[in-house]
Amino acid sequence: MPQTNKKFLSIILLCLSSAIALGLAEGLLRIKNSSMTNYDIEMWRYGKELKTRRPEPMLDFDHVRSKSAILQNVEIRLNEHGLRGAPLSALPPGGRRILFLGASITFGWGVSEQDTLEARLETALSAIDKQPVQVLNAGVGNYNTERYVSRFFDELTGLHPTDIVVHYCLRDAEDLPAGGDNLLLRHSQLAVILWGVYHRFFDKKGEQSMVQYYRDVYQPEAPGMLKMKEKLRQLSEYAKANNIRIYLAMTPITYNLVDYKFGFVHDIMKQVSAEYGYTYCDQLPTMKGVSPKDIWAMPTDPHPNALGHRLMAEAILPMLSQSGNASVNN
Repeated sequence: MPQTNKKFLSIILLCLSSAIALGLAEGLLRIKNSSMTNYDIEMWRYGKELKTRRPEPMLDFDHVRSKSAILQNVEIRLNEHGLRGAPLSALPPGGRRILFLGASITFGWGVSEQDTLEARLETALSAIDKQPVQVLNAGVGNYNTERYVSRFFDELTGLHPTDIVVHYCLRDAEDLPAGGDNLLLRHSQLAVILWGVYHRFFDKKGEQSMVQYYRDVYQPEAPGMLKMKEKLRQLSEYAKANNIRIYLAMTPITYNLVDYKFGFVHDIMKQVSAEYGYTYCDQLPTMKGVSPKDIWAMPTDPHPNALGHRLMAEAILPMLSQSGNASVNN
């Protein structure tokens, strides 16, 4: 056999064996990840099953309407407005409709619907307000302030909320570019795992690096900071013009609630809230001192679990309660 043909055959065999090996690896990973305990894969599945692309750069993606999925062993159902929860019923006369805007913590990633802070607040407020109360969950994973306020103006003003709560997290001032629709990452769990390993290996590690990162994010002229403030200003003006009560609830990051190092962000957001007329609530005092093993949704997932959502609801309830005599159900 000519040498050229031998080389060509070797290349073909190498490609074929590589394809078979990758296919086997993909199949084994899918079997292993059927336990729904791999955080990266469950977030990937969330993007595939419950999100859809949007052409607007400020939104980038959105929730699918009227669909449900089991993710991280929790049922997630989206109603006709893309909100987490049951189909929306008409608000009786004199009732309150409280709309929560935010990202994955607001959404209640890893937490059963009845254990989310929105469900807990609806139960508590309904018991004391002597009027019908609806607490709506408009959280979307991987959103920031620019995205969730843009989504409100684009899709949710027709809900006519009486109250809006910006459930704010540290990441909400990050400048998030529109994501690329990578074909390999969209369809391969192996690619997702390798991508995650790459970032964990090469990205800066450690709490101090994270502290410096967020100090940079919250510099007065940082692009994401300017966009966040502009969107909060627009939302405040809309609320004032439409007689909507408006609040900002500051959510701590859960990596280290014992020796918490991100208080400077809370101070900045308290000032921003005062500047734009938001009633401000800090959830850190009710969560401070809790260890990650007690509050994380999974050992690899720092989203607050059911306990975290109960503590957040306890912090927010007095701000929303008209009588101040409520308590959150356990």
